[in-house]
Amino acid sequence: MTHAAVATPKASFKKLLRGKDDLNSPRLSPLWTFVAWLATLAFFAPVAWMVLTSFHQEADAATNPPTPFAAVTFDQYKLLFNRDITPFLLNSAMASVLSTILVLALAVPAAYALSIKPVEKWTDVMFFFLSTKFLPAIAALLPVYLIVKDAGMLDNVWTLVILYTAMNLPIAVWMMRSFLAEVPKEILEAAEVDGAGLLTVLWRVVAPVAMPGLAATSLICFIFSWNEFMFAVNLTATKASTAPVFLVGFITNEGLFLARLCAAATLVSLPVLIAGFAAQDKLVRGLSLGAVK
Repeated sequence: MTHAAVATPKASFKKLLRGKDDLNSPRLSPLWTFVAWLATLAFFAPVAWMVLTSFHQEADAATNPPTPFAAVTFDQYKLLFNRDITPFLLNSAMASVLSTILVLALAVPAAYALSIKPVEKWTDVMFFFLSTKFLPAIAALLPVYLIVKDAGMLDNVWTLVILYTAMNLPIAVWMMRSFLAEVPKEILEAAEVDGAGLLTVLWRVVAPVAMPGLAATSLICFIFSWNEFMFAVNLTATKASTAPVFLVGFITNEGLFLARLCAAATLVSLPVLIAGFAAQDKLVRGLSLGAVK
C-alpha cells in the first residue's frame, strides 16, 4: 500500500507530461507538442523572412517598418542570373562534393582502425585528430596563403578541395568512430571467416550497416565546406570563387542591396536544404545512433 501510494503521484505527473497512443508507445502531450512547434517556427522565421524578402523590390525591402505584403516580383532572381551566379555555385558544388568524398574515403578506414580493429594507443590518435581543431583557422591563413602561392595554386578549386578535406577530416573521424563502434562484431567475424578482405568488409558489410552514420557525416562535411568563407575569399579571385564569396558582392559603398542579397542567399541555401531533405531519415537515425542501446 505504501509503495502504491508513493508511486501514484509520480505516475500522475508523468501522465500530465506524456500520453499513450493505441500502441502504448509514449508520445508528447499537446502542450509540449505546441512548445516544440513554437520553437521550430521561431528558428524558421528568419529563413522564411529571407525568402519572402527575395521576392520584393529593393524599395519595399528597405522600408522601416518592413512591408511583408508588398508586390511579389522575380526581378531579383533575374538579376542574379544576369550577373552569372552559376560559376560560383558550380565551384562551391565541386569543392564541397569532392572534399566530402575524400573525407569519407579517408575517415571510414581510420575510424575502422580506431573502433572495430583498435590500434595501440588509439585514444592518443583520437586526441591528435581533435588537437588539429584547437588552432583558429585565421591563425593559419598567412602560412597557408604563402604555401599555396609558392605552389602556384592560387585561384584554384583543387586548393579548396584539399583544404576542406583537411578541415573536415578530424570531425568525420570522430563521428564515424562512434558510428562504427555500434556495428555488431559477429557479422564482421562471419565475413572474415568467409575470406572477405578489408576492402570487401568495408564496402559490403560495414558501409550498409553504418549508412545512417555515413549520411550524417557526409551531410555535415558538405555543409561545412559549402558555407566556408575565409579561405575561399582569400585564396580565390575570379576563376574559383565560391557562392559565399558571391554574396559579399552585394555589400558595396552604394549601400546594401537587401532584396537581391536575400535572393542570392536563398539560391545558395537550396542545395543544402535539398540534400538535408533527401537524407533526413538517415540523418535522424545517424545522429541518434548509439543513443539508445
